[in-house]
Amino acid sequence: MSAAPHTEREIQWTRRHLLGIADLSREEIETVLDTAPQFAAVAKRKSGIKKVPLLTGRLAVNWFHEPSTRTRLSFELAAKRLSADTLAMTTSASSVVKGETLHDTLANIEAMQADIIILRHDCAGAPHILAASHTSHVINAGDGRHEHPTQALLDAFTIREHLRRKTGNPEASLDGIKVTLVGDIEHSRVARSNILCLNKLGAQVTLCGPATLMPARVEEMGARVCYDLREALRGADVVYSLRIQLERQQHGLFPSIREYIRLFRVDHDSLRHAPEDALIMHPGPINRDLELAADIADGPRSVILEQVSNGVAVRMAVMHLLVNYGGAV
Repeated sequence: MSAAPHTEREIQWTRRHLLGIADLSREEIETVLDTAPQFAAVAKRKSGIKKVPLLTGRLAVNWFHEPSTRTRLSFELAAKRLSADTLAMTTSASSVVKGETLHDTLANIEAMQADIIILRHDCAGAPHILAASHTSHVINAGDGRHEHPTQALLDAFTIREHLRRKTGNPEASLDGIKVTLVGDIEHSRVARSNILCLNKLGAQVTLCGPATLMPARVEEMGARVCYDLREALRGADVVYSLRIQLERQQHGLFPSIREYIRLFRVDHDSLRHAPEDALIMHPGPINRDLELAADIADGPRSVILEQVSNGVAVRMAVMHLLVNYGGAV
């Protein structure tokens, strides 16, 4: 069982950056999850005022080197709800295209007194490199195929909140929960962060997908690998469908989309092998009717939009903890 929700006096947090789930202990993960409900409540205020003054006067910079909708907007909204000022920057609109290094770009941003840098980059490790030599609080918003820590945190929060409502137990944990991730595991930073996060929270993780989309030695991360979707879904409390990255289809990673649909799509036919109350999740964007049937994505078991809502609360919690407990910039 996880600890009771933290009060402000009980929060123990010392990290200045959020670079990956691999760096966090179970206690630190649960600190984020236990802090998020107060921020989820902000969005539901009867007054309609969806702001708190916890980051007043701070500057958060969204620095994205890859396309993004959900993550970028979620971070921007989270910062604004904490009363921070925000700036957004993309690679195509920055001096990086002129040959400026990441270090020089960040140094110039910090000269404008930026406090939080939210970085998405196509190179694994980029946030770690910058965090090692700069003063801002760095948040990894996805680095190559490596990690996407806030996605894993919001997913764990979504599962835990649903479990607590279902059981009526406000302290229910993810210990023993069975989660099946289906799809392109090889190229998914979401999968990697979720495997790490769910394992640390005591969940049992099963991976399912074509052998060509399964990383080598992934079992060493603590996940079970299964190539039969029906078997992988048996007993699953959560069915997490991952996006098939169509841009990689030119490499022939599976014979055809038609075959993928037949063997690995999450739909009414395949879900007959899962418990009736299994949650349906997806990180977005969805290739509708490819990895996930549209009627399942929009059905009563789907918590996909709940994931989006919870993402704002979890990212508010992360920024609050980093800035107000992780040491001043």
